[in-house]
Amino acid sequence: MLAELLGLVVPPRCALCAGECGLREQLCEGCESGLGGLAPCSTAVPGVDATWSAVPYEGVARELVVALKFGGRLRLARRAAAVMAERAPAGLLQGVVVPVPPAPARRRWRGFDAAEAIAAVLSAETGLPLGRCLRRSQGRRQVGRPRAERLAAPPRVRLACPPPAVAVLVDDVVTTGATIGACARALRSGGSERIVSLTFARS
Repeated sequence: MLAELLGLVVPPRCALCAGECGLREQLCEGCESGLGGLAPCSTAVPGVDATWSAVPYEGVARELVVALKFGGRLRLARRAAAVMAERAPAGLLQGVVVPVPPAPARRRWRGFDAAEAIAAVLSAETGLPLGRCLRRSQGRRQVGRPRAERLAAPPRVRLACPPPAVAVLVDDVVTTGATIGACARALRSGGSERIVSLTFARS
């Protein structure tokens, strides 16, 4: 009721284009249409049983990630997670949701992490437990580095506590798969038997 009353005073706006949108919606019809026109995709990452992304990193999907990650529009994590939950093959949504850990300095600087935000909502949407069992050491940023460099020197990831037997790694974007691969190795070292990766976008 309160949301409806507020909507009369301050009409809801799209979190991406600031156009008018429906009550309780994050995106307007135009942005939703652009997102709906993007098809899921998958790739292969060594050590990961399946790697799946809800959309390619282009158009509205790219704008959403940029607005969430660099613009701090945290409510977009809910839309990203919902798209992942709606589109993901049923066999992949089993186990414990494990967010891909951020670099410590970047987490402190932003005050939040996109992967953690998406993972928390995905856990709530699907009813799967959330397990923050991975930690990442400070190192060089992956963004902007050549592909060969990323693969040759992936982030250093370690276990903070025993990992689940079945892990669903969640991140906002997968590019080369170097970070996902590093997370998978850490999980395997602790005894994880099945590891799948779900990301919102594939670059």
